[in-house]
Amino acid sequence: MANREELAIIRNARAGQVAAQLELGKLYLFGSAGLPQSLPTALHWLERAARQDCPPAWQLIGNHIPLELAQHNAGAVAQWYERAYDDGSLHAGLVFAQLVLDPAAAPSQQHPKAVRALEDAARAGFPHAQWLLSQRQGRQPAAQPGTRAAPPSGAAQPASAAGAAGRPPARPPVSESGQERSPRPPGAGVAQYAALDEAWTARRWDDYLERALPQARALVSERGEQGEMRRFAPDEITLLSRCARLIDPALDGVSGLQALDAGAAAARCQPGEPAVFWELAAAEHDAHAQLALGLRCARMRVDGRRCSNGQVADAHVANAHVANAHVANAHVANAHVANFKKAIRWLNLAGEQGLAEAWYALSRIYIKPEFSQRNVADAQRYLQRAAEMGYRDAQLECGHNAWRARRENENNDVRAVYWLQKAAAQGSHEAVELLRKIAPRATAAPYTETGRLLASHTDALAAHPLLAARIELAALFGLSRAEALLLDVGAADQGHCLVIDIRASYGRSKRRLVMVESAQEREALDRIVRLFEQVDCGPAGPEGNYRQRLYRLRTLLNVAIPGNDADGGADIELAA
Repeated sequence: MANREELAIIRNARAGQVAAQLELGKLYLFGSAGLPQSLPTALHWLERAARQDCPPAWQLIGNHIPLELAQHNAGAVAQWYERAYDDGSLHAGLVFAQLVLDPAAAPSQQHPKAVRALEDAARAGFPHAQWLLSQRQGRQPAAQPGTRAAPPSGAAQPASAAGAAGRPPARPPVSESGQERSPRPPGAGVAQYAALDEAWTARRWDDYLERALPQARALVSERGEQGEMRRFAPDEITLLSRCARLIDPALDGVSGLQALDAGAAAARCQPGEPAVFWELAAAEHDAHAQLALGLRCARMRVDGRRCSNGQVADAHVANAHVANAHVANAHVANAHVANFKKAIRWLNLAGEQGLAEAWYALSRIYIKPEFSQRNVADAQRYLQRAAEMGYRDAQLECGHNAWRARRENENNDVRAVYWLQKAAAQGSHEAVELLRKIAPRATAAPYTETGRLLASHTDALAAHPLLAARIELAALFGLSRAEALLLDVGAADQGHCLVIDIRASYGRSKRRLVMVESAQEREALDRIVRLFEQVDCGPAGPEGNYRQRLYRLRTLLNVAIPGNDADGGADIELAA
């Protein structure tokens, strides 16, 4: 419900006061304590202010009102995106181009300023703009063989040159009070960002920081002057995020990146600077920045270990460099207190963008004793999601949890082997050691003698495919004679391992697991499983009971087979 101050703004806005209409549009655009966030309502009031020649109103429209909403009244609102683009907003230029350009029309019939806006957005790194531009270029006549196609208008020029070629002079940025500000300094060109990408790909961290830090600081200064009317292009967001990842030792190792050590980071950056970069990049939906802010708010690392007070205090001090400095200062005094509610919000956003580390960090929060909403079920759900996305530590823990719970459900050992195999494939030595304990490959004589029969009696087994397949299984996976003859092949195959369980027919045996360790084993097992698909492997099936199977094996191979069961004891003849 709106408070008294907001009610006064609403009355003045309805009376036609441009300042109140602008303020009310901002309240609905970003939400407030008394008014909910509503983009359609925000557009209504900002457009009324823009009609009274209010530059901040059309800048807010251009930077924050999405295409989906603008398309409902494209003819009326396109002018505000055009004006915001003239003021230097590439976000607005991209929406303006999408509103004005007709995909079905020929390039020569298109709005020239909209085409330039699309090219500027593509050069700044907007993926959708690059895709739209490539679609437009695909409709142009193909170049002759052996020649390079001419670039689109302005595509080969630096951003500043492209803007000078035919674009009307940009209006100087205007503050909310109506005072003109100094023109926006030109940003890094395409060549500069290409050089930065090359340094980053080559892992030349010092070289990258030397070039990128001054640009990042310029972006921070620009945002401080223009506030929410300054939006960043994708290349600028990436620049801020990468700088923060390199100079923030508190988040060393996050997303596989080795940050500079604490001394080098302190020498390179100013106090609180990493968190300033994180804040700005996270506000523009950078997943790494959202993960970093979530960890800072929770005062912990990805694995749940606590961080020192100094590492977390930067996150709160940084707010003073962004917006609402008076609110940020109130948080500085409580820098030593973890804010799990805020951390969960940022980590959820990062996880939804595909960062498995964020889901793993959430699972650590939900099992913390100091978290008032501690929930083991939620922690397990987030842990499972991180493991499914390939995060090694989550896979290892899922394997440990399943193995510890094997007494609750016998098949939990199968789940444990599954996750531990995933973790071992990513280099976890702990997972390898635990797999050797859970599912060892038996090499003692009782487990190898039966398999050797395949090599020496191939011709004799050719007429008995089911028996031959069982002997092949024994050779592949180290099965004893009783296991090879009695195993229910279809039920044993779990994809990543075999469950060797013949206790129902052979009481002296023990249940055990054998891993499928290679593609050749998997291929052979698939072939054998298909062979047994329509076969009853029990004593009532075509193979008979254990006595009949053993007799067939002995007479077919015409050899005396000593007892080689798992326990080394004498044979037990079972009834049908």
